[in-house]
Amino acid sequence: MQVLLKFRINEHLYLRDPENSEIGKLIVENAIELIHEIGFEQFTFKKLAQKIDSTEATIYRYFSSKHKLLTYILNWYWCYLEFVAKMRLQEMTNSFDKLKSILEIITHNYDGHSQIQDYNLEKLHAIVISESSKAYLVKEVDEINQELVFSPLKSLCQFIGEIILEINPKFSYPNSLASTLLETAHDQQYFSEHLPKLTDNKSRTAHKQYVLDYLNLIAFSVIK
Repeated sequence: MQVLLKFRINEHLYLRDPENSEIGKLIVENAIELIHEIGFEQFTFKKLAQKIDSTEATIYRYFSSKHKLLTYILNWYWCYLEFVAKMRLQEMTNSFDKLKSILEIITHNYDGHSQIQDYNLEKLHAIVISESSKAYLVKEVDEINQELVFSPLKSLCQFIGEIILEINPKFSYPNSLASTLLETAHDQQYFSEHLPKLTDNKSRTAHKQYVLDYLNLIAFSVIK
């Protein structure tokens, strides 16, 4: 069974909620397709307008900049990951199994992703791997942060941190480890695919499984 999801995304990221109209949804869906195809640096509203057979002015009615559009897409993804993690963990009681499941979800070693039909999650995952740091590694990050637009990422890390504390209530760095696991999942996937000598993936394939194995080693070696 496929499902549609709607998350409340920070209103500072858009001028008009794209979820409330067909053209808005089309903008987001095709932005994911185009960023995946050509990269964020080459992505422009002009190219997006051509792809959806519309005008730049139409896109600007929804998003004031391509940075805010990217951050909107990423926020949807962080909300999605936390939603899936919470749903999957509902019936679990063992904290170790909970963390293992979370690591499967953030590395996309979880077949439940195929049940979501809102956006192409494989392409969205690829964008997160290669482009997500561009949302916050910017000069204006402190100003942007004041608008709370990074709240979904923080919420996801806090949720993972809570599971870490279930395993070891005395662990001193739950949020730091949570954010490290999340960022490492992206970096090692990217390195494994494009710069393999920065990893130890001997097979040069099965990138997702390699990253999952590595994250399990890090997590359960540190949490004692």
